[in-house]
Amino acid sequence: MSETILDVRGLTCPLPVLKANKALRGMAAGARLTVLATDPASVPDFNAFCRETGHALVAFSEDQGSYRFVIRKRDDPPA
Repeated sequence: MSETILDVRGLTCPLPVLKANKALRGMAAGARLTVLATDPASVPDFNAFCRETGHALVAFSEDQGSYRFVIRKRDDPPA
């Protein structure tokens, strides 16, 4: 299983989600994207993003204002 790390620390809403969405578009179904962020608004943003797009938020952690999201890309819809 492939995993990519996207460091968006220092960026504010909506850039972390927009950059994650762009990264996920280039990834294979089932691949994991780890996003590192510092914007507190990214917590509700990534929850909503995953709920709306069908990607799975498989892990979340926070340590002293630094947030880590692990997102598994959804299966591609059948053609």
